[in-house]
Amino acid sequence: MNGFVFASWMSRVPDAKQMLDITAGQLSLLLLAISVGSMLGLPVAGRIAHRFGATATVRLGALLTLPGIVLAALAVELHAPLLLIAPIMVLFGLGIGIWDVAQNLEGTIIEQALGRAIMPWFHALFSAGTVVGALIGAALTYLKIPLGIHLSLAAVLTLAAVWWGTAQFLPAFDENAEATGSAGSKGRSAWTEPRTLLIGVMVLAAAFTEGVANDWMALAFVEGHGLDNSMGVVALAVFLAFMTGGRILGTQLLDRYGRIAVLRALFAAAVVGCALVVFGSPWLAFAGAAIWGVGASLGFPVGMSAAADDPARAAVRLSVVSTVGYGAFLAGPVLIGFLGDHFGVLRAMLVVGAVSLLAILVVPVARPLQASGPEADR
Repeated sequence: MNGFVFASWMSRVPDAKQMLDITAGQLSLLLLAISVGSMLGLPVAGRIAHRFGATATVRLGALLTLPGIVLAALAVELHAPLLLIAPIMVLFGLGIGIWDVAQNLEGTIIEQALGRAIMPWFHALFSAGTVVGALIGAALTYLKIPLGIHLSLAAVLTLAAVWWGTAQFLPAFDENAEATGSAGSKGRSAWTEPRTLLIGVMVLAAAFTEGVANDWMALAFVEGHGLDNSMGVVALAVFLAFMTGGRILGTQLLDRYGRIAVLRALFAAAVVGCALVVFGSPWLAFAGAAIWGVGASLGFPVGMSAAADDPARAAVRLSVVSTVGYGAFLAGPVLIGFLGDHFGVLRAMLVVGAVSLLAILVVPVARPLQASGPEADR
C-alpha cells in the first residue's frame, strides 16, 4: 500500500504540471519537497518505532501521508500557489519516510521469527504496489477522472488496508531484548556504530544502482542506442521485471549460500550489466538491463535485514541505514544529470558500475551478528 499510494500521486504528476501551468524546474521543486520530507522522517522514525512499536508508527506514517496526498490534489485543482503546495508535499514525504522505516522493521521481525530470508519478498511487493498504482492512475487519467476524486479514493482504500494489515503485526520491540542486545550498544547512538554506517553505505550503493536505472534507463536507450521512446520503456520494463524476479527467487539463494556470497555475486552482476548497457549493441544492452536488474535486486532488502540483526537495536539502526541509503535517491538523479550534460546519459551510467565495485568491498559488514548455517564459515 505504501508503494501504491506513492505511485498514485506520481501517476498524476503530468496532470498536476499541466493544471498548475508550471515549468519542469518548478515541478522538480515540488518533487524535491517530497524527498526533503522523507529525509526528515527517516531519522526520527526509528526512535518512534522503538518507543511505540511498528503498528503505531506505520499508522502514524499513513495518517501523515494520506491527508497530504488529498490536500495536494485539492490544492492543485484550486490552482494554489507553489509556496502552499510545497509544504503539503513535505508532509506527504514525511509520512512516507516514517511509514517506510516502520514497515521494514516489521518485515525483519517476521523474517527473524521464521528463521529464513524473506525480506526481499516485501520489497518485491512494494514494487508490485507501484505498478498497480501507476496502472490505475494511467487508466483514470485516460478516463479524465478528476485528481481529487482519484487520490481521495486511493487514500480511503489505503487507510482501510493499512489499519487491517497492521492489526496483524507482531510486536516490533520486546523490552526483554534490551538485556540481550549487543555488548556495549545500550545507550549508544546508532550513528556512531561503524557496522551500522557501513551497512548504510552498502544500502546507498544498492539504492543508487536501482534508482539510476529507474530514472535514466529509458532515456539512455533512446539517446545512447538510437532507439525510439517505446523501446526505451521496454528496456526499463526489462530491468524492473528482472529486479522483481530476483527479489522473489533470491531468498532461496540467501538461505542456501548466505548473504555475503550472494551480495558479492549480485553487485558483480550489476557491474557486468552496466557495462553491457553502455558498451554493448542494442540487443546486448537489453541483456545487460536484465543482468543489471538481477544485480540490483537484493542489496537494499538484505541491508535492512542486516541492520536489524540485534532486535534491541533494530529500530534505531534501521532508521540510520534508511537515512544513509535514501541519500542515493537525492544525489543520484543530480549526479547522472550533471555527467549526462558533459558525457551523455549512457556514458554517465558507468558510475553505477564504479559504485557497485566499491559496494563489494563493504559487503562483509552484512554478515549476521550471530552467524549460523551458510554464514558461519564466511
